[in-house]
Amino acid sequence: MPTEDGGAPRYRTLLLTLGLLTTITAIVSSLGAPLIPAIADEHNVTLTEAQWALTATLLTAAVATPIIGRLGAGQMRRPTIITGLVIVTLGSMLAALPWGFAPLLIGRAMQGVGLALVPLAMAVARDVIRPPRISAVIAMLSVTAVAGTGLGYPLTAVVAQTWGLAAAYWMGAVLSACTLLMALSFVPRAQSVIRAPVDWAGAVMLSAGTGSTLLAVSRGETWGWTSLRTVVLALVGLTFLVVWGRWSLRRDHPLVDLRLATRSGIAAPNLVAFGGGIGMYTLLTLTIVLVQSSDPGWGLDHSVTVAGLMLVPYSLTSVVGSRLALAAGAKYGPDILLPLGSVVFMGSTLGLAFVHSNVYWALGWMAVGGLGSGFTFSSLAVLIVPHVPQEETGSAMAFNMVLRYLGFSVGSAVSVTLMAVYGGGQQGFVWTLVTMAAVFAVVAVGAWLLTTRQRPPAVPA
Repeated sequence: MPTEDGGAPRYRTLLLTLGLLTTITAIVSSLGAPLIPAIADEHNVTLTEAQWALTATLLTAAVATPIIGRLGAGQMRRPTIITGLVIVTLGSMLAALPWGFAPLLIGRAMQGVGLALVPLAMAVARDVIRPPRISAVIAMLSVTAVAGTGLGYPLTAVVAQTWGLAAAYWMGAVLSACTLLMALSFVPRAQSVIRAPVDWAGAVMLSAGTGSTLLAVSRGETWGWTSLRTVVLALVGLTFLVVWGRWSLRRDHPLVDLRLATRSGIAAPNLVAFGGGIGMYTLLTLTIVLVQSSDPGWGLDHSVTVAGLMLVPYSLTSVVGSRLALAAGAKYGPDILLPLGSVVFMGSTLGLAFVHSNVYWALGWMAVGGLGSGFTFSSLAVLIVPHVPQEETGSAMAFNMVLRYLGFSVGSAVSVTLMAVYGGGQQGFVWTLVTMAAVFAVVAVGAWLLTTRQRPPAVPA
C-alpha cells in the first residue's frame, strides 16, 4: 500500500490514476449529449430515439452506483474498479463498431458503469491519504469529475465533426483502456478486511425505483407528462422507492444506510446534490439552447461546436472554485461552502436570464456558474467523508451520486418543458432561469439550516 511516508513516486502515480479514473469516466459519459444529432443522422433515427444514447447512460449510472458502492466495500474494491473499467472499455468499443443503433445503445449503457466508479476512487483515496491532505485530494477528485464532463463536450464534438462518430467512441475506448492499465498497476487492495453483504433484494427495489423514476422524468417531455406511460412509470418508481426505504430501515446491512444519509453533516450535501443538480443542469442546458437557437431577438445562432465550447470556462473555473472553497473552509469554517456556492450559482442563473446579448456574456456567466460548481459539488465529498465510517465511504458517496444523477435528469427534462410552459422564446428562457434561481435560493437556505442545526457538539479537549 503506497503512503505519503514511503514510495513517493508510486504514491503520486496512484493519485494520477485516481484523477484519470474520475476524469476519463466523465469524458466517456459526455459521448452522448453533444453527439445526438450525429447519431440521428448516421443511424437514420429521429432525435427522440437518438436521445436514448444519453438516457441509457444515466439510467445505468443511477442503477449501478449504489450496487457498485456496496460491492466496492472492503477487499472487493480493487476488483470492482477493474471490472468496471473493463465494462466501460468494452462498451466504448461496442458503440464504435458499425453494427447498428441497438449495439450503440447497449455500449452507451455499459459506459454508464464508469460514472458509478467515482465514489470508489474517493474511497481508495481515503484509505491512502492522511487527514492533513485528505480534503484537498477528495476535492480534486470531485472537481475532476465535473471538469471532465465540461471538457469532454467540446472534445467529443470536435472529434466527431472532424473524423466521424466512430472516432469519438474509439477515443473513449483508448482513454478507458489506458486508465484500466494504470488501475491494474497502481490501485492497491483495500486495507479493510470487512466485507459487508450486498442486500440484493434492496438492490432490485432501488434499481427499479430509480430506473423507473429517472426514465419517466427523462422521457416525460417526449411521451407527454400526462401520458399513461409517463404516469405509470413515475408511480411504479415512487412505489418501489417507498418500499425500498421501509425495507432498508429494517435491515442490519442495507444497500444504503438511510439513517446514515440523514445524519449530521450528510443531509445538507445530499440536499445540494439533488436540488443543485436540477439547477446546474438547467443552466447548462439553457446555455446550449441560447447559443444554438436561431430565434430572432434572443438566440445567438451558433454551431454545435461553439455550443460545446460554452462548457470550457465552466470546467476551468470549477477547478478554481474548488481551490477557493478549500481556502474559505479553512478560514471561515465548512458551514459556508454549500450556501455560498448555491448563491454564486443563483447569480450566474439570474445573470444569464437578463444579460445574454452575445456569446461572450454566455461564456462569462458559465464561468461564474463554474465557480458555484467548485464551491458546491467539489465540497460534497469533503463534507461527507468525515461523518461516515471508513468502510461506508463508497456507499455513502454512491447515494449522494444517485441523488446528483436524479437532479441532473430532472434539470435536463424540466428546463425545456418550463420554457414551453412559460410561453417559449425569450420569455420562456428568462422565466425558466428565474425559477431555477429560486431553486438555488431554497437550496442555499436549506443547506445553511441543515448545517447549523445538525452541527455536532464540540469534542472536549
